Amino acid sequence: MEQHATTHHVNKLSFILLILSLAFPSSSFELRPSVADSTFLHRNDTAISDFRVLNRRALFQCPDLNPYLQINVTTQGDLSDEQFITVNVSGVLVPSDGDWVAMVSPSFSNVTTCLGSEAYYLQTGDTSILPLLCHYPVKAKYVTSDPSYLSCENQKCQKYGNNGDCEVRTCAGSLSFHVVNIRTNIDFVFFAGGFSTPCILTKSDVPLKFSNPNSPLHGHLSSIDSTATSMRLTWVSGDKEPQQVQYGDGKSQTSEVATFSAADMCSSVVVPSPAKDFGWHDPGYIHTAVMSGLQPSSTFNFKYGSDAVGWSAEIQFRTPPAGGSDELKFLVFGDMGKAPLDSSAEHYIQPGSISVIKGMTEEVENGNVDSIFHIGDISYATGFLVEWDYFLNLITPLASKVSYMTAIGNHERDYSDSGSWYTGPDSGGECGVPYETYFPMPTPAKDKPWYSIEQGSVHFTVISTEHDWTEKSEQYEWMKTDMASVDRSKTPWLVFTGHRPMYSSLGADDQFLETVEPLLLNNKVDLVLFGHVHNYERTCSIYKSECLAMPEKDKNGIDTYDNTNYTAPVQAIVGMAGFSLDKFPDDAPSWSLVRISEFGYVRAHATKDELKLEFVNSDTKNVDDSFIITKK
Repeated sequence: MEQHATTHHVNKLSFILLILSLAFPSSSFELRPSVADSTFLHRNDTAISDFRVLNRRALFQCPDLNPYLQINVTTQGDLSDEQFITVNVSGVLVPSDGDWVAMVSPSFSNVTTCLGSEAYYLQTGDTSILPLLCHYPVKAKYVTSDPSYLSCENQKCQKYGNNGDCEVRTCAGSLSFHVVNIRTNIDFVFFAGGFSTPCILTKSDVPLKFSNPNSPLHGHLSSIDSTATSMRLTWVSGDKEPQQVQYGDGKSQTSEVATFSAADMCSSVVVPSPAKDFGWHDPGYIHTAVMSGLQPSSTFNFKYGSDAVGWSAEIQFRTPPAGGSDELKFLVFGDMGKAPLDSSAEHYIQPGSISVIKGMTEEVENGNVDSIFHIGDISYATGFLVEWDYFLNLITPLASKVSYMTAIGNHERDYSDSGSWYTGPDSGGECGVPYETYFPMPTPAKDKPWYSIEQGSVHFTVISTEHDWTEKSEQYEWMKTDMASVDRSKTPWLVFTGHRPMYSSLGADDQFLETVEPLLLNNKVDLVLFGHVHNYERTCSIYKSECLAMPEKDKNGIDTYDNTNYTAPVQAIVGMAGFSLDKFPDDAPSWSLVRISEFGYVRAHATKDELKLEFVNSDTKNVDDSFIITKK
């Protein structure tokens, strides 16, 4: 980042903290981990993209009397469920590198200025400079994305003189936008003045609509128990009437239908949350149905929808192995989010997500995956609800084929006075409502997003670091009971996972460590997996910040932990799946054995006597780290 931008952020810090203290008067409010002490860490936690450096100035109609200016869209009829469309800007008298186009939805959204919108960004920790429109634009692109625009290679004569010479020539440019079915009509708005002094030139005359806003979309699977004889399918549609999933040999189940509204979002009396107002977008209706009568480790086909709204394509999926069986192959990662497929500028771009999803999709297509665990910070919508649709579209090639299990993170749940353990506004007012609606897990109740499940030889204990985990809390008692009940003759491996880490070279919550770590040792947890910090880091067999055992190299040079005589868990951070990477400090603690700041995911293979994990670099496809835990 340029020096003047850095100085700008530092100078604004006192103003930001003042706004946030008014919006969140609780003395326990914090910006992770401490914005007052580290603007670098705070800015790193909010992923500044080009779109997020727009100057906070009032928008106005440009003083442009150009009668030739137009913006139109090249498309064959109404929009399909997913497509790339071409947006054409023409009649431009003087092309500028500050000309840009925004995609807005619904089409009636107010794209004039609302100075109070600044507070919406500040709530989520967004200290970058953004346009103060009255409704959030889905995405934007500079017209200079068309390399012929500034040179005016695409010319048109608008006025000829009496001698036949052209007196007025105008220029044009074309942009490609990736659009998914978000159910509401879309408009494109042409701005001048760049991201620093924007003003409105014109907007498209006719809003674009989707050919079927009720289409059943984004079907994704999850396990409901450890038998692997039933699987839950969840999908999105614009229609509230129940639909069906048809699967196997003529079986079907009718969906239960849910939705949520802006009234369900959290907010502050002083400053409304993005989810409540500025970033709100109608989610449509979320359908869910349980496919029963399945067999573990088996392949089935399904399709979902109805005759009234249409049907999805037929999809082949695989059930995971039942708990207690011999083998499990799974992928695990955190903090993935999404990124645009059209190089547009958007809120909260996670630059590594595309390569990670591509790599994992290849793994699934090759039959190397039984299930997936995404441990927190799922979409990074953070109150800008339309981004859930883009995220769900992105993971469909994965989540429609195998069980996609999740844990809740701070960017799904946290908000002041909402019941979250940490009181920062990281969810943008979502407070876990969209997350729990889109990703129903086998949890004990609403807003109690902890659960356990067994697959193959592994017992997974999945917690919420965003809810009370202190001693004698409901979740603490559940953790203690769940881990104590594991039959190690059936599932010899106990894997404990959640979002925020206990150990990180960049620091962690000492209270969380002191409270929960003894449970891990007492129950002989083999492996602990967390995200939240955006890199990959692996420890020794650790307890109370000390190495109780070190791995030894096997004949292939792979670090091997012998848990035959158990000492302590191995802990790993796997938060490198998308969000901008965190760099490691120069001096790492002695318990930190491996530190990698690259995008990727972890591939795991569990048998009865061996648990092997590999960190796969999604850019190179190389295995950058691998380790084995054994029991003889």
